[in-house]
Amino acid sequence: MADGGRPPKRRWPTREANKGLTVRHRTSGVVGAIARFNPSQVTLVDAAGREHVIPVADGAFSVGGTTVSLVRPAAAAPKGPSQTASGSVPPPDRKARVARPSRILVEGLHDAELVERIWGDDLRAEGVVVEPLHGADDLVGVIGDFGPTPDRRLGVLLDHLVPNSKEWHIAQSVTHPDVLVTGHPFVDVWQAVDPARIGLDAWPEIPMDEDWKLGTCARLGFSGTPGEFWRQLLGKVRDYRDLEPGLVGAVEQLIDFVAPPPDEI
Repeated sequence: MADGGRPPKRRWPTREANKGLTVRHRTSGVVGAIARFNPSQVTLVDAAGREHVIPVADGAFSVGGTTVSLVRPAAAAPKGPSQTASGSVPPPDRKARVARPSRILVEGLHDAELVERIWGDDLRAEGVVVEPLHGADDLVGVIGDFGPTPDRRLGVLLDHLVPNSKEWHIAQSVTHPDVLVTGHPFVDVWQAVDPARIGLDAWPEIPMDEDWKLGTCARLGFSGTPGEFWRQLLGKVRDYRDLEPGLVGAVEQLIDFVAPPPDEI
């Protein structure tokens, strides 16, 4: 053979990485439903609701016992949209830039997923990474560990940022000039999604001493886990018009703060 007798590279059948498809990662044994996919990595959600971010490689997964290579779903292929889900109009040659040292922190995983769904294109173009805090109680310590500077800014998005709430007091304690704390008035980021997307006139009223997610699922008659409900709700969100203006404005403000134009730095 012209290549010195080496066998040809093995090829596996391809499978479109449609959201919700259950796959097994052959190396780690992780089994889960696809939550997000791009050509370099896939996010799987296992039966316990845990997320696993796994690199994409040829023949790295199996579906129904068949080894496959995951590929971008045909319906999700780039089509050159006139605007992103956030409403911004990308230039024709817009590309992702190297990540900035600046960051945006959000309270939890659901917040991060919703921000990614609407502003993901903008964030990649600006090189801004969004990370979950998993609670804001130690925000001052997190800021100290991060070490903000004018070239390394930190934006923080908090839930339930209303006067005299716990989050409001936390925000008031942050005075660093290179940190911006903003937020929305809702107890949980679920409430920032237009309830009409799932056929509701309004989100149910949940007492403050009751877990909001569990209480909402119970009142809506949903028998699955909050994580399962969230995945269904997130799947209904199309663009910024499906969100409450309070959240949209807060996120836009944070992006402008951590990724200002060069003449504003």
